[in-house]
Amino acid sequence: MILSNFHTHTTYCDGKHSPEEMVLSAIENKMHAIGFSTHSYTSIDLSYCIRKEKIEEYQREINALKEKYKDKINIYCGSELDVFSDMDRDGFDYFLGAVHYIEKDGHYLTVDGSGKEQTEDAQKYFGGDMLSYCEAYYETVKKIADMKEVGFIAHFDLVTKFNENYELFDEKDPRYIKAWQDAALHLIKMGIPFEINTGAISRGARQTPYPRREIADFIVKNGGKFIMTSDCHHKDWLLCAFNEADKIYEGIEILDFEDFIK
Repeated sequence: MILSNFHTHTTYCDGKHSPEEMVLSAIENKMHAIGFSTHSYTSIDLSYCIRKEKIEEYQREINALKEKYKDKINIYCGSELDVFSDMDRDGFDYFLGAVHYIEKDGHYLTVDGSGKEQTEDAQKYFGGDMLSYCEAYYETVKKIADMKEVGFIAHFDLVTKFNENYELFDEKDPRYIKAWQDAALHLIKMGIPFEINTGAISRGARQTPYPRREIADFIVKNGGKFIMTSDCHHKDWLLCAFNEADKIYEGIEILDFEDFIK
């Protein structure tokens, strides 16, 4: 099992614990590395992201923890960079590339709020066609390729967060398959890993990670690679469902992201 996690959130954004509390939990779990990935500043929605005036403080604190615990664990200062972020990139060790919104007619539609929000936005902006909503999402995901500083791709199929049992749309529909395959092939060219993300399990939205196994198989078949994260917002969830995910993705090599940034 991988004993590192590079997708973690603290009280600097929408996490529940301080960076030091997270570090101490990581050490207790015998992890060899932890990367902090505060949600990047996005002026379109301040409800979940780091405030611009807090960025330097965040970087100072993470760097101080690096020194304090250097004999016990490797610590990295990162950020989850949304495609709509308008944050300065200086002072970070790495970035995740992520999509949390769809832009439609000047409106920013949150993808990971709730299934009810997804359905309502599809009704209001896409004539009730959830597949059109999904197509717009994956067109946005392609824009991660424009962020050259990104080190790995976060929750590739986040649009399915509330669709584990196909409650909202049919993931076997050819339109949906074409949308995610086109986006995957576009991002594979970046040569950086995708993540297996167990975060929705810890928050009770799903019982399985994303991406679905068939998406992971397609990505690997076409030259893509994977790391494992728990998209952690709580100190007790750093390794959430990693053992279960190892079984679900058996046969797929799971890499340690630390090997990519050393």
